[in-house]
Amino acid sequence: MRLKTFRTKLRTLLLIAVTVLALTGGLLLSWPERAGAAGAAGAAGTAGTAADPVISRGKPATASSTESSSLGAKNAFDGDTATRWASAEGKDPQWIRVDLGSPATVSRVRLTWEAAYAKAYRVEISADGAAWTTLAGEAAGNGGTDDWTGLSGKGRYLRVYGTARGTSYGYSLFEAEVYGTVDGGPQPGGAFSVVAAGDIAAQCTASDSGCAHPKTAALAQRLNPRFYLTMGDNQYDDARLSDYRAYYDKSWGAFKAKTRPVPGNHETYDPAGSLAGYKSYFGSIAFPQGKSWYSYDEGNWHFIALDSNSFDQAAQIDWLKADLAANGKKCVAAYWHHPLFSSGGHGNDPVSKPVWKILYAAKADLVLNGHDHHYERFAPQDPEGRATADGIVEIVGGMGGAEPYPIEQVQPNSQKRISGPYGVLKLDFTDTGYGWSYVGTDGQVKDTGPTYSCH
Repeated sequence: MRLKTFRTKLRTLLLIAVTVLALTGGLLLSWPERAGAAGAAGAAGTAGTAADPVISRGKPATASSTESSSLGAKNAFDGDTATRWASAEGKDPQWIRVDLGSPATVSRVRLTWEAAYAKAYRVEISADGAAWTTLAGEAAGNGGTDDWTGLSGKGRYLRVYGTARGTSYGYSLFEAEVYGTVDGGPQPGGAFSVVAAGDIAAQCTASDSGCAHPKTAALAQRLNPRFYLTMGDNQYDDARLSDYRAYYDKSWGAFKAKTRPVPGNHETYDPAGSLAGYKSYFGSIAFPQGKSWYSYDEGNWHFIALDSNSFDQAAQIDWLKADLAANGKKCVAAYWHHPLFSSGGHGNDPVSKPVWKILYAAKADLVLNGHDHHYERFAPQDPEGRATADGIVEIVGGMGGAEPYPIEQVQPNSQKRISGPYGVLKLDFTDTGYGWSYVGTDGQVKDTGPTYSCH
Protein backbone atom coordinates (compact mmCIF):
# COMPACT_ATOMS: atom_id res chain seq x y z
CA MET A 1 0.00 0.00 0.00
CA ARG A 2 2.85 2.40 0.83
CA LEU A 3 4.57 1.62 -2.47
CA LYS A 4 1.36 2.20 -4.42
CA THR A 5 0.78 5.53 -2.66
CA PHE A 6 4.37 6.59 -3.37
CA ARG A 7 4.05 5.67 -7.03
CA THR A 8 0.78 7.57 -7.34
CA LYS A 9 2.38 10.67 -5.84
CA LEU A 10 5.44 10.29 -8.06
CA ARG A 11 3.28 9.98 -11.16
CA THR A 12 1.40 13.15 -10.20
CA LEU A 13 4.71 15.00 -9.73
CA LEU A 14 5.90 13.77 -13.11
CA LEU A 15 2.72 15.02 -14.76
CA ILE A 16 3.18 18.44 -13.15
CA ALA A 17 6.78 18.52 -14.30
CA VAL A 18 5.82 17.66 -17.87
CA THR A 19 3.17 20.39 -17.87
CA VAL A 20 5.62 23.00 -16.58
CA LEU A 21 8.21 22.05 -19.18
CA ALA A 22 5.59 22.17 -21.92
CA LEU A 23 4.44 25.63 -20.86
CA THR A 24 7.94 27.03 -20.75
CA GLY A 25 8.79 25.39 -24.05
CA GLY A 26 12.29 24.74 -22.73
CA LEU A 27 12.57 21.20 -24.06
CA LEU A 28 10.41 21.30 -27.18
CA LEU A 29 11.93 20.20 -30.43
CA SER A 30 11.62 22.09 -33.69
CA TRP A 31 10.16 19.29 -35.77
CA PRO A 32 8.64 20.23 -39.12
CA GLU A 33 4.92 19.44 -39.34
CA ARG A 34 4.78 18.53 -35.66
CA ALA A 35 3.50 20.63 -32.76
CA GLY A 36 4.60 19.65 -29.28
CA ALA A 37 2.77 20.47 -26.05
CA ALA A 38 3.41 24.21 -26.32
CA GLY A 39 2.32 24.40 -29.96
CA ALA A 40 -0.61 22.03 -29.80
CA ALA A 41 -3.24 24.72 -29.33
CA GLY A 42 -2.03 26.61 -32.38
CA ALA A 43 -1.80 23.47 -34.49
CA ALA A 44 -5.25 22.37 -33.44
CA GLY A 45 -6.57 25.77 -34.36
CA THR A 46 -5.36 25.43 -37.95
CA ALA A 47 -5.49 21.70 -38.63
CA GLY A 48 -8.74 21.34 -36.72
CA THR A 49 -10.49 23.61 -39.20
CA ALA A 50 -9.43 21.49 -42.17
CA ALA A 51 -11.93 19.30 -43.98
CA ASP A 52 -10.49 16.03 -42.72
CA PRO A 53 -12.46 14.63 -39.76
CA VAL A 54 -11.45 12.27 -36.96
CA ILE A 55 -11.80 8.78 -38.44
CA SER A 56 -10.59 6.72 -35.47
CA ARG A 57 -13.15 7.50 -32.78
CA GLY A 58 -14.97 4.45 -31.48
CA LYS A 59 -13.07 2.11 -33.80
CA PRO A 60 -11.79 -1.29 -32.60
CA ALA A 61 -8.41 -1.01 -30.87
CA THR A 62 -5.82 -3.44 -29.57
CA ALA A 63 -2.53 -3.09 -27.72
CA SER A 64 0.56 -5.11 -26.92
CA SER A 65 -0.45 -5.03 -23.24
CA THR A 66 -2.65 -3.23 -20.70
CA GLU A 67 -1.90 -2.29 -17.13
CA SER A 68 -5.43 -3.29 -16.03
CA SER A 69 -8.84 -4.11 -17.50
CA SER A 70 -10.04 -0.53 -16.94
CA LEU A 71 -7.12 0.90 -18.96
CA GLY A 72 -7.82 -0.88 -22.23
CA ALA A 73 -6.82 0.20 -25.72
CA LYS A 74 -10.30 1.42 -26.68
CA ASN A 75 -9.99 4.24 -24.11
CA ALA A 76 -7.50 6.02 -26.36
CA PHE A 77 -10.08 6.25 -29.15
CA ASP A 78 -13.29 7.06 -27.23
CA GLY A 79 -13.08 10.87 -27.42
CA ASP A 80 -12.99 11.12 -23.62
CA THR A 81 -9.91 12.65 -21.99
CA ALA A 82 -11.01 11.28 -18.61
CA THR A 83 -10.15 7.75 -19.79
CA ARG A 84 -6.83 6.37 -21.00
CA TRP A 85 -4.89 3.37 -22.24
CA ALA A 86 -1.89 2.24 -20.20
CA SER A 87 0.55 -0.52 -21.09
CA ALA A 88 2.30 -2.86 -18.70
CA GLU A 89 5.00 -1.04 -16.75
CA GLY A 90 8.75 -1.28 -17.26
CA LYS A 91 8.79 -3.01 -20.64
CA ASP A 92 9.86 -1.91 -24.14
CA PRO A 93 8.67 -1.98 -26.85
CA GLN A 94 4.90 -1.50 -26.53
CA TRP A 95 2.28 -0.57 -29.12
CA ILE A 96 -1.36 0.43 -29.56
CA ARG A 97 -3.24 0.20 -32.84
CA VAL A 98 -6.64 1.05 -34.28
CA ASP A 99 -8.58 -0.57 -37.11
CA LEU A 100 -10.08 2.26 -39.19
CA GLY A 101 -12.56 -0.19 -40.70
CA SER A 102 -11.53 0.28 -44.34
CA PRO A 103 -8.61 1.76 -46.30
CA ALA A 104 -8.09 5.43 -45.52
CA THR A 105 -5.80 8.35 -46.30
CA VAL A 106 -4.33 9.72 -43.05
CA SER A 107 -3.35 13.40 -42.88
CA ARG A 108 -2.91 14.02 -39.17
CA VAL A 109 -2.35 12.13 -35.90
CA ARG A 110 -2.74 13.84 -32.53
CA LEU A 111 -1.44 12.08 -29.39
CA THR A 112 -2.30 13.23 -25.88
CA TRP A 113 0.04 11.55 -23.39
CA GLU A 114 -0.51 10.84 -19.72
CA ALA A 115 2.49 11.26 -17.38
CA ALA A 116 3.78 7.90 -18.64
CA TYR A 117 4.82 9.10 -22.08
CA ALA A 118 7.01 7.78 -24.90
CA LYS A 119 10.48 9.24 -25.27
CA ALA A 120 10.89 7.47 -28.60
CA TYR A 121 8.15 6.10 -30.83
CA ARG A 122 6.94 5.71 -34.40
CA VAL A 123 3.54 6.39 -35.97
CA GLU A 124 2.98 3.62 -38.50
CA ILE A 125 0.32 2.65 -41.03
CA SER A 126 -0.53 -0.69 -42.62
CA ALA A 127 -2.89 -2.11 -45.22
CA ASP A 128 -3.10 -5.55 -43.62
CA GLY A 129 -1.92 -5.15 -40.00
CA ALA A 130 1.27 -7.08 -40.79
CA ALA A 131 3.57 -4.88 -42.90
CA TRP A 132 4.03 -1.38 -41.47
CA THR A 133 5.20 1.91 -43.00
CA THR A 134 6.45 4.76 -40.81
CA LEU A 135 4.50 8.02 -41.10
CA ALA A 136 6.32 9.94 -38.36
CA GLY A 137 9.01 9.32 -35.77
CA GLU A 138 10.00 10.85 -32.42
CA ALA A 139 13.43 10.38 -30.87
CA ALA A 140 13.33 12.80 -27.93
CA GLY A 141 9.73 13.14 -26.81
CA ASN A 142 8.78 14.97 -23.63
CA GLY A 143 5.11 14.10 -23.22
CA GLY A 144 2.17 16.46 -23.33
CA THR A 145 0.53 16.59 -26.77
CA ASP A 146 2.20 15.61 -30.04
CA ASP A 147 0.28 16.84 -33.08
CA TRP A 148 1.58 15.38 -36.34
CA THR A 149 0.15 17.27 -39.31
CA GLY A 150 0.85 17.23 -43.03
CA LEU A 151 1.01 13.43 -43.10
CA SER A 152 0.33 11.39 -46.21
CA GLY A 153 -0.26 7.70 -45.71
CA LYS A 154 -2.73 5.08 -46.89
CA GLY A 155 -3.85 2.04 -44.96
CA ARG A 156 -6.55 0.47 -42.80
CA TYR A 157 -4.54 0.11 -39.59
CA LEU A 158 -2.58 2.75 -37.69
CA ARG A 159 -0.40 2.15 -34.67
CA VAL A 160 1.84 4.02 -32.27
CA TYR A 161 4.93 1.90 -31.62
CA GLY A 162 6.85 2.93 -28.51
CA THR A 163 10.52 1.94 -28.31
CA ALA A 164 11.71 3.94 -25.28
CA ARG A 165 9.75 5.06 -22.24
CA GLY A 166 10.09 8.57 -20.87
CA THR A 167 9.57 7.35 -17.29
CA SER A 168 10.03 4.14 -15.32
CA TYR A 169 6.34 3.33 -15.90
CA GLY A 170 4.81 2.15 -19.15
CA TYR A 171 3.15 4.03 -22.00
CA SER A 172 -0.18 5.78 -21.50
CA LEU A 173 -2.37 7.81 -23.87
CA PHE A 174 -5.47 9.77 -22.96
CA GLU A 175 -6.35 10.09 -26.65
CA ALA A 176 -4.97 9.07 -30.05
CA GLU A 177 -6.87 10.89 -32.77
CA VAL A 178 -6.43 9.92 -36.42
CA TYR A 179 -7.65 12.41 -39.05
CA GLY A 180 -8.19 11.76 -42.73
CA THR A 181 -10.61 10.42 -45.29
CA VAL A 182 -11.96 6.95 -45.85
CA ASP A 183 -11.32 5.75 -49.37
CA GLY A 184 -14.32 4.82 -51.49
CA GLY A 185 -16.93 5.39 -48.83
CA PRO A 186 -18.72 7.97 -46.66
CA GLN A 187 -16.89 9.81 -43.93
CA PRO A 188 -17.38 8.17 -40.52
CA GLY A 189 -19.07 10.65 -38.25
CA GLY A 190 -21.42 8.56 -36.17
CA ALA A 191 -19.36 8.12 -33.00
CA PHE A 192 -20.74 9.88 -29.94
CA SER A 193 -21.14 9.38 -26.20
CA VAL A 194 -24.16 9.59 -23.92
CA VAL A 195 -24.40 9.79 -20.12
CA ALA A 196 -27.38 8.10 -18.46
CA ALA A 197 -28.79 7.51 -14.98
CA GLY A 198 -32.07 6.98 -13.22
CA ASP A 199 -33.40 7.56 -9.69
CA ILE A 200 -31.64 10.87 -9.22
CA ALA A 201 -32.61 13.79 -7.01
CA ALA A 202 -33.30 13.09 -3.36
CA GLN A 203 -34.52 16.09 -1.38
CA CYS A 204 -31.08 17.42 -0.52
CA THR A 205 -28.51 19.82 -1.92
CA ALA A 206 -24.74 20.11 -2.19
CA SER A 207 -24.61 21.74 1.26
CA ASP A 208 -25.28 18.25 2.65
CA SER A 209 -22.08 16.20 2.28
CA GLY A 210 -24.14 13.01 2.06
CA CYS A 211 -26.20 14.28 -0.87
CA ALA A 212 -25.32 12.22 -3.94
CA HIS A 213 -27.10 13.79 -6.92
CA PRO A 214 -24.89 16.93 -7.03
CA LYS A 215 -21.91 14.57 -7.23
CA THR A 216 -23.37 12.47 -10.06
CA ALA A 217 -24.29 15.69 -11.85
CA ALA A 218 -20.74 17.01 -11.55
CA LEU A 219 -19.41 13.72 -12.92
CA ALA A 220 -21.95 13.73 -15.77
CA GLN A 221 -20.95 17.26 -16.71
CA ARG A 222 -17.23 16.42 -16.71
CA LEU A 223 -17.85 13.53 -19.09
CA ASN A 224 -19.35 16.07 -21.53
CA PRO A 225 -21.46 13.72 -23.71
CA ARG A 226 -23.48 14.55 -26.80
CA PHE A 227 -26.57 14.43 -24.61
CA TYR A 228 -27.97 12.97 -21.35
CA LEU A 229 -30.66 10.38 -20.68
CA THR A 230 -32.64 9.93 -17.49
CA MET A 231 -34.47 6.69 -16.75
CA GLY A 232 -37.18 8.01 -14.48
CA ASP A 233 -37.69 8.91 -10.81
CA ASN A 234 -35.76 12.03 -11.63
CA GLN A 235 -37.13 13.81 -8.53
CA TYR A 236 -38.18 12.44 -5.15
CA ASP A 237 -40.53 11.94 -3.40
CA ASP A 238 -43.62 13.21 -5.24
CA ALA A 239 -41.88 15.00 -8.13
CA ARG A 240 -43.67 18.29 -7.53
CA LEU A 241 -42.60 21.26 -9.61
CA SER A 242 -41.36 22.98 -6.44
CA ASP A 243 -39.16 19.97 -5.67
CA TYR A 244 -37.77 19.88 -9.19
CA ARG A 245 -36.80 23.52 -8.82
CA ALA A 246 -35.35 23.09 -5.33
CA TYR A 247 -33.31 19.92 -5.92
CA TYR A 248 -33.01 18.46 -9.43
CA ASP A 249 -32.56 21.88 -10.99
CA LYS A 250 -29.61 22.63 -8.65
CA SER A 251 -27.67 19.63 -9.98
CA TRP A 252 -28.78 17.84 -13.15
CA GLY A 253 -30.66 20.95 -14.18
CA ALA A 254 -27.31 22.45 -15.23
CA PHE A 255 -27.57 20.50 -18.50
CA LYS A 256 -31.36 20.37 -18.76
CA ALA A 257 -31.32 21.57 -22.38
CA LYS A 258 -29.19 18.55 -23.37
CA THR A 259 -31.31 16.05 -21.39
CA ARG A 260 -33.80 13.62 -22.90
CA PRO A 261 -35.79 12.28 -19.93
CA VAL A 262 -38.48 9.73 -19.24
CA PRO A 263 -40.74 9.60 -16.15
CA GLY A 264 -40.72 7.05 -13.37
CA ASN A 265 -43.40 6.03 -10.90
CA HIS A 266 -42.48 8.91 -8.55
CA GLU A 267 -43.41 11.36 -11.29
CA THR A 268 -46.97 10.02 -11.04
CA TYR A 269 -47.30 10.81 -7.31
CA ASP A 270 -47.56 14.59 -7.72
CA PRO A 271 -50.68 15.89 -5.88
CA ALA A 272 -51.17 18.32 -8.77
CA GLY A 273 -51.68 15.36 -11.08
CA SER A 274 -49.73 12.50 -12.62
CA LEU A 275 -46.60 13.89 -14.35
CA ALA A 276 -47.70 17.48 -13.63
CA GLY A 277 -44.42 18.65 -12.08
CA TYR A 278 -42.40 16.62 -14.58
CA LYS A 279 -44.20 18.20 -17.53
CA SER A 280 -44.05 21.71 -16.08
CA TYR A 281 -40.33 21.46 -15.38
CA PHE A 282 -39.13 19.83 -18.61
CA GLY A 283 -41.82 21.17 -20.94
CA SER A 284 -41.30 20.28 -24.59
CA ILE A 285 -37.97 18.61 -23.75
CA ALA A 286 -39.94 15.70 -22.25
CA PHE A 287 -42.93 16.01 -24.62
CA PRO A 288 -41.34 16.82 -28.00
CA GLN A 289 -44.01 14.88 -29.87
CA GLY A 290 -46.90 15.83 -27.57
CA LYS A 291 -46.80 12.65 -25.46
CA SER A 292 -44.67 11.35 -22.58
CA TRP A 293 -43.08 8.96 -25.08
CA TYR A 294 -41.06 10.00 -28.15
CA SER A 295 -38.17 9.02 -30.40
CA TYR A 296 -35.21 10.68 -32.12
CA ASP A 297 -32.13 9.82 -34.16
CA GLU A 298 -28.43 10.37 -33.55
CA GLY A 299 -25.85 9.09 -36.01
CA ASN A 300 -26.86 5.61 -37.10
CA TRP A 301 -28.95 5.12 -33.94
CA HIS A 302 -32.67 5.36 -33.31
CA PHE A 303 -33.52 6.17 -29.67
CA ILE A 304 -36.95 5.45 -28.20
CA ALA A 305 -37.98 7.12 -24.91
CA LEU A 306 -40.94 5.38 -23.29
CA ASP A 307 -43.27 5.94 -20.33
CA SER A 308 -43.51 2.61 -18.49
CA ASN A 309 -46.28 3.99 -16.28
CA SER A 310 -48.48 3.77 -19.40
CA PHE A 311 -47.52 0.46 -20.96
CA ASP A 312 -51.14 -0.60 -20.55
CA GLN A 313 -52.27 2.17 -22.91
CA ALA A 314 -52.91 1.10 -26.49
CA ALA A 315 -51.93 4.55 -27.73
CA GLN A 316 -48.29 4.12 -26.65
CA ILE A 317 -48.05 0.52 -27.85
CA ASP A 318 -49.54 1.38 -31.25
CA TRP A 319 -47.20 4.35 -31.54
CA LEU A 320 -44.19 2.15 -30.70
CA LYS A 321 -45.06 -0.37 -33.43
CA ALA A 322 -45.51 2.39 -36.00
CA ASP A 323 -42.31 4.12 -34.92
CA LEU A 324 -40.25 0.97 -35.31
CA ALA A 325 -41.84 0.21 -38.67
CA ALA A 326 -40.82 3.66 -39.93
CA ASN A 327 -37.29 3.52 -38.53
CA GLY A 328 -34.50 3.59 -41.10
CA LYS A 329 -31.51 3.39 -38.74
CA LYS A 330 -29.44 0.23 -38.30
CA CYS A 331 -29.16 0.42 -34.49
CA VAL A 332 -31.97 0.78 -31.93
CA ALA A 333 -31.86 1.71 -28.23
CA ALA A 334 -34.87 2.15 -25.94
CA TYR A 335 -35.15 3.40 -22.38
CA TRP A 336 -37.79 3.65 -19.69
CA HIS A 337 -38.12 3.24 -15.92
CA HIS A 338 -39.30 -0.27 -14.97
CA PRO A 339 -36.88 -3.10 -15.95
CA LEU A 340 -38.15 -6.44 -17.16
CA PHE A 341 -35.10 -8.07 -15.53
CA SER A 342 -33.51 -6.98 -12.24
CA SER A 343 -31.67 -8.58 -9.33
CA GLY A 344 -32.57 -5.70 -7.01
CA GLY A 345 -35.29 -5.11 -4.47
CA HIS A 346 -38.08 -4.56 -6.99
CA GLY A 347 -37.02 -7.54 -9.06
CA ASN A 348 -38.40 -8.40 -12.49
CA ASP A 349 -41.31 -6.25 -13.64
CA PRO A 350 -43.63 -8.03 -16.12
CA VAL A 351 -45.22 -4.72 -17.13
CA SER A 352 -42.32 -4.33 -19.58
CA LYS A 353 -42.61 -7.73 -21.24
CA PRO A 354 -45.02 -6.74 -24.07
CA VAL A 355 -42.69 -3.89 -25.00
CA TRP A 356 -39.69 -6.22 -24.95
CA LYS A 357 -41.49 -8.53 -27.37
CA ILE A 358 -42.08 -5.69 -29.80
CA LEU A 359 -38.49 -4.47 -29.55
CA TYR A 360 -37.07 -7.98 -29.88
CA ALA A 361 -39.11 -8.60 -33.03
CA ALA A 362 -37.71 -5.34 -34.44
CA LYS A 363 -34.12 -6.48 -33.65
CA ALA A 364 -33.51 -3.73 -31.09
CA ASP A 365 -30.07 -3.74 -29.51
CA LEU A 366 -30.12 -2.02 -26.12
CA VAL A 367 -32.55 -1.26 -23.27
CA LEU A 368 -31.78 1.09 -20.36
CA ASN A 369 -33.82 1.18 -17.14
CA GLY A 370 -33.84 2.51 -13.59
CA HIS A 371 -36.29 1.80 -10.70
CA ASP A 372 -33.96 -0.50 -8.75
CA HIS A 373 -31.20 1.61 -7.21
CA HIS A 374 -28.17 -0.32 -8.39
CA TYR A 375 -26.10 -0.96 -11.50
CA GLU A 376 -26.52 -4.21 -13.39
CA ARG A 377 -25.82 -5.49 -16.88
CA PHE A 378 -27.25 -8.54 -18.59
CA ALA A 379 -26.07 -10.71 -21.45
CA PRO A 380 -28.18 -10.54 -24.63
CA GLN A 381 -31.47 -12.33 -24.03
CA ASP A 382 -34.98 -12.67 -25.40
CA PRO A 383 -38.20 -11.52 -23.65
CA GLU A 384 -38.45 -14.91 -21.92
CA GLY A 385 -35.03 -14.45 -20.32
CA ARG A 386 -33.25 -16.94 -22.54
CA ALA A 387 -29.68 -16.08 -23.51
CA THR A 388 -29.31 -15.63 -27.25
CA ALA A 389 -26.80 -13.88 -29.48
CA ASP A 390 -29.54 -11.90 -31.23
CA GLY A 391 -31.07 -10.80 -27.92
CA ILE A 392 -31.37 -7.39 -26.31
CA VAL A 393 -28.80 -6.15 -23.81
CA GLU A 394 -30.41 -4.62 -20.72
CA ILE A 395 -28.63 -2.27 -18.31
CA VAL A 396 -30.10 -1.09 -15.00
CA GLY A 397 -28.61 2.28 -14.07
CA GLY A 398 -30.50 3.43 -10.98
CA MET A 399 -27.54 4.90 -9.06
CA GLY A 400 -28.06 8.56 -9.94
CA GLY A 401 -28.51 9.76 -6.36
CA ALA A 402 -31.34 7.98 -4.53
CA GLU A 403 -30.57 5.64 -1.64
CA PRO A 404 -29.02 2.36 -2.92
CA TYR A 405 -30.98 -0.88 -2.89
CA PRO A 406 -29.25 -4.18 -2.10
CA ILE A 407 -28.93 -7.03 -4.56
CA GLU A 408 -31.47 -9.66 -3.53
CA GLN A 409 -32.08 -12.45 -6.05
CA VAL A 410 -29.58 -12.72 -8.88
CA GLN A 411 -31.37 -13.27 -12.17
CA PRO A 412 -30.25 -15.55 -15.00
CA ASN A 413 -27.93 -13.86 -17.53
CA SER A 414 -26.94 -11.15 -15.06
CA GLN A 415 -23.25 -10.52 -15.73
CA LYS A 416 -22.34 -7.79 -13.22
CA ARG A 417 -24.03 -6.11 -10.27
CA ILE A 418 -22.88 -3.13 -8.18
CA SER A 419 -24.83 -1.63 -5.29
CA GLY A 420 -23.45 1.17 -3.15
CA PRO A 421 -21.18 3.45 -5.20
CA TYR A 422 -23.17 6.20 -6.91
CA GLY A 423 -22.36 6.92 -10.52
CA VAL A 424 -23.50 7.19 -14.14
CA LEU A 425 -23.43 5.14 -17.30
CA LYS A 426 -21.10 6.42 -20.01
CA LEU A 427 -22.25 4.88 -23.27
CA ASP A 428 -20.12 5.02 -26.42
CA PHE A 429 -21.98 4.62 -29.72
CA THR A 430 -20.60 4.13 -33.23
CA ASP A 431 -22.30 3.61 -36.57
CA THR A 432 -22.15 -0.15 -36.08
CA GLY A 433 -22.16 -0.86 -32.34
CA TYR A 434 -21.75 0.29 -28.77
CA GLY A 435 -20.02 -0.22 -25.44
CA TRP A 436 -20.19 1.39 -22.02
CA SER A 437 -18.65 1.93 -18.61
CA TYR A 438 -20.14 2.47 -15.17
CA VAL A 439 -18.24 5.41 -13.70
CA GLY A 440 -18.38 6.21 -9.96
CA THR A 441 -18.52 9.72 -8.52
CA ASP A 442 -14.87 9.27 -7.55
CA GLY A 443 -14.09 9.24 -11.27
CA GLN A 444 -13.08 5.57 -11.24
CA VAL A 445 -14.50 3.08 -13.73
CA LYS A 446 -16.34 0.46 -11.68
CA ASP A 447 -17.26 -1.77 -14.62
CA THR A 448 -16.79 -1.89 -18.38
CA GLY A 449 -19.24 -3.84 -20.47
CA PRO A 450 -18.49 -5.81 -23.62
CA THR A 451 -18.51 -4.12 -27.02
CA TYR A 452 -21.47 -5.20 -29.13
CA SER A 453 -22.30 -4.88 -32.82
CA CYS A 454 -25.80 -3.86 -33.85
CA HIS A 455 -28.11 -6.60 -35.10
